[in-house]
Amino acid sequence: MQAGVSTACLYPELLEESIYRLAVSGVQNLEIFINTHSELKKSYAHSVANLLRRFDIRCCALHPFTCEIEQLLFFSDYERRFEDAIEYHKLYFRFMNIVGADIFVLHGGKANQPAELFCERYSRLYRVGQEFGVKVALENVSRCRSGSSAFVREVAGMLGSEFAFVLDTKQAIRAKENPFTFLDAAGSRTEHIHISDNGELGDCLLIGKGRFRFRQFFDKLYALNPNANVILELYRSGFGGISDLISSYNVLVNMTEQYDKEAEK
Repeated sequence: MQAGVSTACLYPELLEESIYRLAVSGVQNLEIFINTHSELKKSYAHSVANLLRRFDIRCCALHPFTCEIEQLLFFSDYERRFEDAIEYHKLYFRFMNIVGADIFVLHGGKANQPAELFCERYSRLYRVGQEFGVKVALENVSRCRSGSSAFVREVAGMLGSEFAFVLDTKQAIRAKENPFTFLDAAGSRTEHIHISDNGELGDCLLIGKGRFRFRQFFDKLYALNPNANVILELYRSGFGGISDLISSYNVLVNMTEQYDKEAEK
């Protein structure tokens, strides 16, 4: 498992500034959140890649700014818009190729979406991603169909090997679900984690500010997929300054590194 931080934590700072601040603070693994169309230009992607190389940072995943309209783009009855959305997402995949990311985060559609429609459209995007060497991974989001662990289990069974999953612990709590249940639903196809603490003070807290069972969670995750990324994703209101964010990141690094050390024994 490899710990990291999402650039979304520092929103609304400009993406390149967020990367720089995290880099000089010692973060070695990033999820990049693309915030607008102009950031998908090849010239901008190459500038980000150069910044990553300068600090020897890995970018493991990309989160798209179009996630809020994925129901409209992929899961409506308007076929032409779906085809256009497929073409548009090739821009994301091109960006990922340039910066070296291989996990694309997808929210999916609304809560009333039939599983069959989801699988049909997701499978198409998944296969296009494969052409770029990219894995399209569904994230559980409380306001979406993917907020249900039962739905994740169902589509994982229907899609078989053409399925990958991003588990967001805070979104599971918001959906009144247990994050461990999503691990059971997706199994070894859990590729990527958005992690934070949770407890009486909220569902998206700095590590150590809540009561989340990190040890038990990582025990289970490591058994399912020891290569999963574990990305700290906090809302900007959830921490004071970047020093708080980096402190939580360092705790996360220590938690995940011990599994690799134990495996080497």
